[in-house]
Amino acid sequence: MKTLREAKIGETVQVVKLHGVGAVKRRIMDMGITKGVEIYVRKVAPLGDPVEVTVRDYELSIRKADAEMIEIK
Repeated sequence: MKTLREAKIGETVQVVKLHGVGAVKRRIMDMGITKGVEIYVRKVAPLGDPVEVTVRDYELSIRKADAEMIEIK
């Protein structure tokens, strides 16, 4: 299983599954990250937190903890 946290800069990935429960999963889905959507990894901060991505034509910063809950292919 590969997560969004492991994706490299410049890579475009597709969401396979969201892990997490309750409010955390709901918050990720409210940001537009749902099963099947493509995510382009724009930047990663020097210490790895946060990760800047492009989802559905808008830019978004995601914490490492949240990125680990997003399974990709």
